[in-house]
Amino acid sequence: MKIAVVSEVSAVDRNPAIVASLEGRGHEVLNAGMRSRDDPELTYLHTGFLAALLLHAGRADLVVGGCGTGQGFLNSVLEYPGVCCGLLLEPIDAWLFRQINAGNCVSLALNKGFGWASEVNLRLLFDGFFSVEEGTGYPPARRESQQQSRRMLGEVSRVAHRGFPEIVRGLDEVVAGPVLSFPGVRELLAVDGLADPSLAEALRSRLPRQRPGRG
Repeated sequence: MKIAVVSEVSAVDRNPAIVASLEGRGHEVLNAGMRSRDDPELTYLHTGFLAALLLHAGRADLVVGGCGTGQGFLNSVLEYPGVCCGLLLEPIDAWLFRQINAGNCVSLALNKGFGWASEVNLRLLFDGFFSVEEGTGYPPARRESQQQSRRMLGEVSRVAHRGFPEIVRGLDEVVAGPVLSFPGVRELLAVDGLADPSLAEALRSRLPRQRPGRG
């Protein structure tokens, strides 16, 4: 699994702890930013778009984000189609979310309540998340109903939203610009290799022009 970590300015100091809690589990961890306070600033509006973009581009199977309370990123990323995000505060949340909701995005509260042993809580949270099979349902008696609801939720998201290439073309520069110019995003997207030609063309129309002599 490819897991992208997207950190915003209010909780950038937690980025190393998030990455550490995901490493050593046999997954590829992509630290997509912010990585430090030296990076250009991204708010939860930016990381919400970045998370959805990485999912739609097929560059991540799971995105781990968050903000001070986790609520801002949660609401930001849920504005986009095909995203199922859960606010995970403790290990039992992660254990249930993985089984019942089969989500592809996680929001963490990274300032509110983030105190003594919070790094331990992060590791335990992802222990719980990865200890169960995605979308199996819980309790077992509710499995079939929950799986049907999850499939229908995906259909609702598809019908209720514009297509993602249209979103990329129409999104305000205030949101799209900082994300598409953020260090490493162009390389991570690798637009020429995208499976969706419509998304690739939309991104080419928005990505900043490269300086002569650069690939």
